[in-house]
Amino acid sequence: MEKLIAGIHRFQNDVFAPRRDFFRHLVNGQRPRALFVTCSDSRMVPDLICQTDPGDLFVLRNAGNIVPPYTPGAPSGEAATIEYAIKGLDIRNVVVCGHTCCGAMQAVLDPEATANMPRVRQWLGNADAAGEIVCTCYQHLSAEARWAVTVQENVLVQVEHLRTHPVVAAGLAAGELRLHAWVYKMETGQVFAYDPAAGQFLPLDRASAGGAITPAHRRAFGELPPLHAPAGRTTAV
Repeated sequence: MEKLIAGIHRFQNDVFAPRRDFFRHLVNGQRPRALFVTCSDSRMVPDLICQTDPGDLFVLRNAGNIVPPYTPGAPSGEAATIEYAIKGLDIRNVVVCGHTCCGAMQAVLDPEATANMPRVRQWLGNADAAGEIVCTCYQHLSAEARWAVTVQENVLVQVEHLRTHPVVAAGLAAGELRLHAWVYKMETGQVFAYDPAAGQFLPLDRASAGGAITPAHRRAFGELPPLHAPAGRTTAV
């Protein structure tokens, strides 16, 4: 707690005070540039990675950067946040950003790891499709490589879940909304975006249209990490 309290004092003196007018302007309202769905992992810091200011990102965080499929009549903090971001804040870009070394994705591959955490196990059921894909298509890979691929597959699964939400479906149909699938590589600081034209994750600066994806995308992985794809999938290497 001492580190947190000392940090608050530094923020007030070294950050807030020199930019007092900027922070006071934020009181008038927010106009974030994107909804950023990411993991609760303490090593994931969206504003640090994107070098954004307060007010730039509307952030939705949970274990595994998960977006449960829309369920009519079922209360959901994720559904409410997504709806408010798009309809209330007029956000036009939604990013789902996973990260390497994700403990939630490791637990998806090894359900016994959360055997004594029933609520965590239930929550990670929203990522079961990613685990099933990896177990079906990537058995030839090492455990470490399957973990990395699960992170990628999960991001794409959650983007598919996003499309089930009425406000997202409407925004896509009207051509007013863009979805982005990203993975932050913790080991190098790189961000990879799923490029639908290439059918794989590419470094963000090489992904076409900033990695915006369409309803008809094809999964394949080449550069994060370089993999030997199973039959029916292609790689860049």
